Amino acid sequence: MAIPIATTAAKATALKALHVPGTPLRLANVYDAASARAVAALPGCRALATASYALAQTVGKTDETLSLDDTISLVRPIAAVAAEPNTNLPLTVDLQDGYAGPGDMARLREVVGLAITELGAAGANIEDSWHENAAGEMMGEDEAVARIGAVLGAAAELGVRDFVLNARSDAFHVGAPGGLDESIRRGKRYLQAGATTVFILGPRAAEMRAEDVRRAADELGGMVNVMYRPGGTLTAGHLARLGVARISMGPQLYLAAAEARSKAASDEAVADVLREKAGELFGDGV
Repeated sequence: MAIPIATTAAKATALKALHVPGTPLRLANVYDAASARAVAALPGCRALATASYALAQTVGKTDETLSLDDTISLVRPIAAVAAEPNTNLPLTVDLQDGYAGPGDMARLREVVGLAITELGAAGANIEDSWHENAAGEMMGEDEAVARIGAVLGAAAELGVRDFVLNARSDAFHVGAPGGLDESIRRGKRYLQAGATTVFILGPRAAEMRAEDVRRAADELGGMVNVMYRPGGTLTAGHLARLGVARISMGPQLYLAAAEARSKAASDEAVADVLREKAGELFGDGV
């Protein structure tokens, strides 16, 4: 599948424009072609996004053992759906820590190049903790900032100047010293380096509190991505009113589908579950 760079560049520009504090882009992260089609057909879907945890689970791996080759292979069918004429949506890909070791900016640029040329990626998630470390070891701050520059530089050299980088700031999520304060402090540097948004997750397995979301949005000019959890205390509409620019679901759709599968649900029943859960995200007004 060869997607013209001009097409990807135009989709990146369109994707970037959708990040508006208070009127956020809503992303129901998908994990295969079927989930991509189910989500893409819903009113309110403006882009497709992947989630590494969900991708890993589809092939019996953990998030920590998912490789770049796995990611490219698993995202290709999703990219094909995004590129179909009746879909024609921007695609943003979860690239974890960039699949490049400390200081290896050449490898990181290569990875971003593959995401753009092989998958037509208009954007990506890059996190500042090392993905192969289950304990969530944080990378150095200067390293994380330099990686943002490398990602955006590689995209610009290919002609995708508005590549949308969602920079995950993991201190709060992994319980590193400073917690939310550190995620926000780093996030400010990530935005200065050119990231479109800063992705802040709550403490492991916990939903972010409204006051924490509000604080992050206020201190980062609203250019924040937070996770929506179906059935949680914060609805998508509530998160929008707190002033964020992007809301995603991470592995939530995959987990809902897996639960349905455990009950021997048919393919159509699983698709109904996906539409219901994603519909809650898209349909909850501001």
